[in-house]
Amino acid sequence: IIELFEKEKHDIRFVGGCVRDALLGKKSSDIDFVISCDPNTTAKLLIENKIEILEYGKKYGTITAVIGKNFFEITSLREDKNQSGRYTQVQFTDDWQKDALRRDFTFNAININPIGKIEDYFNGQNDIKLQQVKFIGSIEERIQEDYLRILRYFRFLGLFENPNLIDGYEEVLYKNLPQIRKHVSNNQMRHELLKML
Repeated sequence: IIELFEKEKHDIRFVGGCVRDALLGKKSSDIDFVISCDPNTTAKLLIENKIEILEYGKKYGTITAVIGKNFFEITSLREDKNQSGRYTQVQFTDDWQKDALRRDFTFNAININPIGKIEDYFNGQNDIKLQQVKFIGSIEERIQEDYLRILRYFRFLGLFENPNLIDGYEEVLYKNLPQIRKHVSNNQMRHELLKML
């Protein structure tokens, strides 16, 4: 995947869980990429190279490449506009920092290029060292953009042996907890809770 996109001069980097796991010294089977081209270009390049694709996330910029039994999500750089609950409008961009800014927690915004250069806009590596889960920007705003982030917060606390809670977080999280039922489907909740377990 990396070779075929680099050959076409598209900037492709590792992002999300695989980066977080690598920095925690854990093995990861969940490999996601972020890329500088639009999803139509991503899909076209994969098909031309005889790689099976899934397009269910295309309107959000995600094309899934299927190689053997492995699934690789490749998401175009984007900004999220008019977010509310779980809903968002997507606008594609060429700005890596704007893409990082839409992510939930500091360590989930870190990307690594194929030769190992780390881009860490919000000091997420330090939060990993401090064993804390830190929202990017205002916790209240980030939760109201997507209430699933409450469950994700508690799941990621479980990554650490001695997690450190950030002052004021619990109050905001518990205040917004009832909103999960209104905005997040049972299936999404189940999926998150199974990951947590």
